[in-house]
Amino acid sequence: MGAQTRFKSSVQSGRKETVLDLAKFVDKGVQVKLTGGRQVTGTLKGYDQLLNLVLDEATEFLRDPEDPLKTTDQTRRLGLIVCRGTAVMLVSPTEGTDEIANPFVQPDGA
Repeated sequence: MGAQTRFKSSVQSGRKETVLDLAKFVDKGVQVKLTGGRQVTGTLKGYDQLLNLVLDEATEFLRDPEDPLKTTDQTRRLGLIVCRGTAVMLVSPTEGTDEIANPFVQPDGA
């Protein structure tokens, strides 16, 4: 069944289908970016259809006071938290991701 067919069937039946399947991330480390620039990591303990997330052992990355859009290496331990679904912008696993060099940055001599 294609994505369009699933979308049509869920709309016709009146129930909403979750686009993001977080079940595979339960009890695993996730990184969550929130509106307003906050960024937290922790162990996903639960979620609901509104994307409210429960994170255990959560840690917030503090922002740079001079540039609020950038995070620093400083962290703050939060413990068990609930991230409200309306504030969640991005959920990604902490394991299995690698940082790569930005291919769009021009060398200084160019």
